[in-house]
Amino acid sequence: MVKLTIDGREASVREGSTILEAAASAGIEIPTLCYLKELNEISACRICMAEVQGYERLVPACSEKVTEGMVVYTNSKRVRTARETNLKLILSQHDGDCTTCVRSQNCRLQDLAKEFNVLDNPYEKAVKKNEWPENSYLIRKESKCIKCMRCIEVCDKVQSLRVWDIAGSGSRTTVGVRLNRKFTEADCALCGQCITHCPTGALSIRDDTAKVSEALDDPEITTVVQVAPAVRTAWAEDLGLSREEATVGKMAAALKALGFNYVFDTNFTADLTIMEEGSEFIERFTHRDQYSWPMFTSCCPGWVRFVKSQYPEYTTNLSTAKSPQAMFGAVAKSYFADKIGVDPHKMRVISVMPCTAKKSEADIPNLNDACGDKDVDVVITTRELGRLLKQYHVNVRDLEETPFDSPLGSGTGAAVIFGATGGVMDAALRSAYFLVTGTNPPADAFTAVRGMKGWKEASFEVPGAGTVRVAVVSGLGNTRALMEAVKSGEVEYDFVEVMACPGGCSGGGGQPIRDGQELADTRGKVLWNLDQKSVLRYSHENPDVQALYAEFLGKPLGEKSHHLLHTDLTEWSVPMNPDLR
Repeated sequence: MVKLTIDGREASVREGSTILEAAASAGIEIPTLCYLKELNEISACRICMAEVQGYERLVPACSEKVTEGMVVYTNSKRVRTARETNLKLILSQHDGDCTTCVRSQNCRLQDLAKEFNVLDNPYEKAVKKNEWPENSYLIRKESKCIKCMRCIEVCDKVQSLRVWDIAGSGSRTTVGVRLNRKFTEADCALCGQCITHCPTGALSIRDDTAKVSEALDDPEITTVVQVAPAVRTAWAEDLGLSREEATVGKMAAALKALGFNYVFDTNFTADLTIMEEGSEFIERFTHRDQYSWPMFTSCCPGWVRFVKSQYPEYTTNLSTAKSPQAMFGAVAKSYFADKIGVDPHKMRVISVMPCTAKKSEADIPNLNDACGDKDVDVVITTRELGRLLKQYHVNVRDLEETPFDSPLGSGTGAAVIFGATGGVMDAALRSAYFLVTGTNPPADAFTAVRGMKGWKEASFEVPGAGTVRVAVVSGLGNTRALMEAVKSGEVEYDFVEVMACPGGCSGGGGQPIRDGQELADTRGKVLWNLDQKSVLRYSHENPDVQALYAEFLGKPLGEKSHHLLHTDLTEWSVPMNPDLR
């Protein structure tokens, strides 16, 4: 332990701690901007400067290690002057048109300007702008970039894709696409982790709320909205409701208040996905010699983009089952449209997703099996839903709880956990066990695949089938490590669940942003709790899914199911990893 004095307070911290950490342990807050613990500790912004007795220069608190007997001042005139100067220099190169910024009122730079009482700036404005591809899913605004390098670090250290890199030098230093590529040429998974870790509005996802409004305002159009499992954990975070207040019933009521004709739950097609994907796994597992191994889940479009760009030889190992989002669109524009007597060409299917890559998934050319139009017309993120509810002045706090519509609004506990890492595997094993044995396993028999560990593995005995070796991985850095181990023969699995975002969809790139906070675990626990409380906890017991097969699809992996609910993932391409070209 090291003893030191900070602003007159004695503190004792572990050797190797930084001044920032020591101050926090003493209850003293030092402002930061670029800093993210264990991810971005490069002292780029110089907002956290501190004064150390006996030192000639001020030091960055986020990286300066403490020493025995050190005396630190975090609020001296010299410190305050330096911090304010550094902040004003950053602001002089920043587009300060906050009223039209997607991160207004949720921007770390804006918060600091308020905290520091910056009412004017003596430094001349020198704001750089950039050109960016029109209609791009991901948008980068040079004028908002503060060169904190967080995007570079999260893409490199956590997601292992290295899409972003430092460009230029000196005063011209900025962030660009690695290898001087255009963004349209980058092997980006569109996971959105760079967006959620950006402290300003320099990075954002394309806003599609206007397309939703256009559909809602057209009396000739029947609007159908689906809501992904993970959205319910975070939909009201930007609306001032606690997690206890932000019930699923209030969420459904809020969507009704926006004017959607039908409000459904993607949990329905999560259960449907389990029926198809679980059946597909059993088919492969019982005919091992006809397939390559392992079989990978395919419901995460960020992961699908990753494997196609980084390990294309494993594309055929992916389940052919569409994602729950895509299955919902296909079912809505076929079975449901026929059931209510609506022309599917006059129907718009809108998705609310925790994921940024879902926007690109909806545009995949061969996901138009229901009627020839796109199965899913518009995808908005959880953040966009929050903005839409504000725009429409929906008072969510006073809404009466409303159930989802029928029949595409039902879901089991197995479906709701799709939004948490390990959830898809857990749900699949519950039903796969039943499909082989005819009996249900205990609903909590597969807890080994749960939890926030980035790479989990387990083996389970399925009577009549044998030992099933499984793995669950989240975060693309962990995924790369697993893929390299699979490729080298170091590990062997039968079934692998992959989610691109750390912690799964609960920590998705489209979820509300809380600067410096990782909330995937907190949100994921909400989903596991909902599963525990569910009356039905097995996808094969969803009565509406059973009715869908009886009335329309026939059976899992049947002819109609294959046409509507499966796809060939080799038929479209993404930019390739430059190292593989």
